[in-house]
Amino acid sequence: MIKVRNLSKRFGDSEVLRDVNIDINKGECIAIIGPSGAGKSVFLYCLNALQPHNGGNILINGTDIADKKTDINKVREKMGMVYQNFNLFSHLNVLENIILALVNVKKMPRAAAIEKADKLLEMVSLIDKRESYPDELSGGQKQRIAIVRAIAMDPEIVLLDEPTSALDPTMVGEVLAVIRDLAKQGFTMIIVTHEMNFAREIAHRVLFMDEQGIYESGTPDEIFASPKKPRTIAFIKKLKTFNYNVKSFNFDLIAMCARLELFCDKYNIERKTVNDTNLALEEMITYILHHCYKRLQTPNIDIIVEYGDIDKKIAIEIVHNGKPVNPFENIVFMADGEGSDTEDLGIFMVKKVASDINYKNEDGLSKFRIKI
Repeated sequence: MIKVRNLSKRFGDSEVLRDVNIDINKGECIAIIGPSGAGKSVFLYCLNALQPHNGGNILINGTDIADKKTDINKVREKMGMVYQNFNLFSHLNVLENIILALVNVKKMPRAAAIEKADKLLEMVSLIDKRESYPDELSGGQKQRIAIVRAIAMDPEIVLLDEPTSALDPTMVGEVLAVIRDLAKQGFTMIIVTHEMNFAREIAHRVLFMDEQGIYESGTPDEIFASPKKPRTIAFIKKLKTFNYNVKSFNFDLIAMCARLELFCDKYNIERKTVNDTNLALEEMITYILHHCYKRLQTPNIDIIVEYGDIDKKIAIEIVHNGKPVNPFENIVFMADGEGSDTEDLGIFMVKKVASDINYKNEDGLSKFRIKI
């Protein structure tokens, strides 16, 4: 249905989209997520030529929308567009907003257009607002009317650009319910959204846009549960990070802990998690300095503490270039569930506070990832 090949878009010297490629099939629901400025809305506007692209091709049902022979208005008749800010005509009431294109573009008899509009207003529970004007409606009501106006034209494709971004949080649910019903009816939909849970529920595929294109794509489970690329991971988990580097055997442990405390206070991380993180860091750094470096070798230990806004978990990543040793292989557990480390009690303590520990050595670097 939609084929995008090597799409690029510039505004002056600023390249917003570069080498974008994707196929979207009939009946698919595509959710587009990503940081502000990643080109999500621009990509949507390129699909119906509201923004002309600078390079590549966009084919809608085999028709190249940039071809001079293409009647873009005919293409747009099959593409409904729902904007962030509703774009209703303020001088027309709800009914007239809906039937305007039906009568003037589709040449539908007025009586038939009114009948169709009323059915759609019933569907979104707004039949009682048919004579109201936009300034008499709530934000959620305006957006539901905007959606009705788009689907009244029987589009094959519905494009929605942040349909809930301009709404009060109390109104978001009613709009999402309408979009959810449209998805069940089999509309081909492309939705730019910041509603992560909604995207996960409704989409067949999720596109994460960053770095001037589609940075990563996959099923909702792939993107939200196990993203593979660093920027996707950081965005999905809304990671906050603390960084520290140890370059001396006499590094200031107290200073590091003080900075970590400030980081944890800023994000209201619960006290037990803070204590466990401090313990794990102190014991790991102490072990690495004593067992992985000789006194003549300058230590180089990189520490990253990640905190996820969504899962409220902490992950510690420690990377060093010293002797490759995995101390957790030495843990010995007793029959009563207690245990001891044959070399270091501190490592056993780390094991006790961690929910998961991974170690690998590659390219001359030892890498620990410890989840608290």
